Amino acid sequence: MPYVYLALAIVGELVGTAFLKYSEGFTKLVPSLITILAYGICFFLFSKALLNINLSIAYATWCGLGVVAASLLSVFIFKESLNAVGVVGIVFVLVGVVLLNLFSSSH
Repeated sequence: MPYVYLALAIVGELVGTAFLKYSEGFTKLVPSLITILAYGICFFLFSKALLNINLSIAYATWCGLGVVAASLLSVFIFKESLNAVGVVGIVFVLVGVVLLNLFSSSH
């Protein structure tokens, strides 16, 4: 269950981040409220995940997968560009998260 909480926290972060962009600097009410709610849910779920997952593993996974997913959101939803160096960076982040989860003795 802790990894379900972590996955849902990542989803909450992505929803919050997407609506943060839509909020246009918190000048639009509905996207701003969704941003605040999504980040609140995100941190609540992340705190639940931390009850059973070490901070080093949980935070690296949360940040790494969040960065990768946010990059993909920016390309596919917001039509922003990503160059070859960015793609290589995303691959490195994914490899780092996988290695940390597979080989860390901190579980």
